[in-house]
Amino acid sequence: MFAVLLAVVPVLLAGCAVRVPPAPRIVITPASGAAAPPEEGLVVRAEGGRLTSVLAFAGRDPVPGAFDRARTVWRSSWTLRPGTEYVVNAVATGPQSVTAQVAGRFRTLTPRREVAVASVVPDDGETVGIGMPIIVTFTRPVEDRAAVERALEVRGPGEGAWRWVSSTQVVYRPRQMWPSGSDVRFTAHLAGVRAAPGTYGTADRSVAFTVGRAMVSTVDTRTHEMVVRQDGKEVRRIPISAGKATTREYTTTSGIHLTMEKGNPVRMVSPGRRKGDPDYYDKLIGYAVRISNSGEYVHALDNLWAQGRVNVSHGCVNVSPDHARWFYEHTLRGDPVVVTGTTRELEWTNGWGYWQLSWPRWLAGSALRHASAHTPSTASPSTASPSVEPPPQ
Repeated sequence: MFAVLLAVVPVLLAGCAVRVPPAPRIVITPASGAAAPPEEGLVVRAEGGRLTSVLAFAGRDPVPGAFDRARTVWRSSWTLRPGTEYVVNAVATGPQSVTAQVAGRFRTLTPRREVAVASVVPDDGETVGIGMPIIVTFTRPVEDRAAVERALEVRGPGEGAWRWVSSTQVVYRPRQMWPSGSDVRFTAHLAGVRAAPGTYGTADRSVAFTVGRAMVSTVDTRTHEMVVRQDGKEVRRIPISAGKATTREYTTTSGIHLTMEKGNPVRMVSPGRRKGDPDYYDKLIGYAVRISNSGEYVHALDNLWAQGRVNVSHGCVNVSPDHARWFYEHTLRGDPVVVTGTTRELEWTNGWGYWQLSWPRWLAGSALRHASAHTPSTASPSTASPSVEPPPQ
C-alpha cells in the first residue's frame, strides 16, 4: 500500500506542473492601421480576463473613458476627433494572475465638411439671471439632431432639456429656474459627431457661468407699476407706463420675458413707418434693457405725468430716468420680467420667451424625445428659486 502511494504522487505533481491557464485576449476597436469612422468611438474588450488598465491618447491628449461593471469592456466617453492619430495600450489579467498586454494605433477619417459651434450664450465666465437659457448656434445645418444633442453636456443643479429652434440652433432650459449661486458648465463634445452625411464636428467647446442673485420684476399694466424682488424680498416699486394698445405692435406682450441685453443709449426707430407718418419716431433712448425681439424694452423716459397713471408707450415699459438707471445697473442677462394685464401674449419664439412653454411642450422639441431629462450636478443650490412658472398650455 505504501509503495502504491509513492507511485501516484509523482504523477499528480507532474500533472500540476503542466496546467498553465491561457492569457486573456484583448481586442481593440478600431483595429490597428484602420481609417476609423470617428462617430463609433473607441472600445477595448477582454476575453477570459478583466481589464486592469487602458490608456488611450489622441495625439498628446488623453482620451476619457470608463469600464463596465465587470471590467471586461472599456469605452471612450465621447466620439473621436476626426483626422487624428490614436494610440492605445491595454492590460488584462486572467486566472492565476496571468496577464496580457496589447498596443494599438489607428487614425480617424478626415471629414469632407466640418461643423462647429459658431456661438454660445451666455458668455464664458458670465454671471446671469435665474431664467438664463443656454443657446448654441452651429456653423452648418444639423441633420442628425439626436447625435448632436447626445454630445451636449450640461453640468448644473436640477433637471433640464434641449429644444431645437432651427436646423442651426438648439436651446437648453432647466425645468425650473436656476437656483441663485449655482455654477453651471456646458460642454459640446462635438469632435467626431456626425451631424450630416460627410459632415463632422472637429472640436469641442466649453462655457462655464454662474447664476447670480434671484431678481424677478413683475409688471402690472393695469396698476401701472413694476415691483422688483431680489431673493424673494421686495427692493423697489416703480411707476410705469406700458403700451397704449391702439395697434397690436403698440401693445406690450404679457408673459415671462427675460432680459436679453442693454444699452445706454439705444436708437429706437418706429417699424414700418417713414418720417412724416403718424407715430413715426427715431430717438436715442437711455438706460434701455431689452426684453423681447419685438422692440420691447424697460427704458428711461421723462413722461412722468403718465407713469403710474396711464399706458401711452409704443409697447415698451417706460420708467423715470432715476428708476431706469437703477434697473439698468442692477439687472443681469436672464433676469425674469413678468408682464400681466394686456391682450397680447408673448410668443415663446419672441426673444427669449422660452418660459412661455410648459415642460411637456418644451420636451417635445428634443430630438431625443426624453420624457424627463436629468443632468449631472456639480453645485448645490444656495437659495431656493422663486415661484415663476410658465402659464398653462
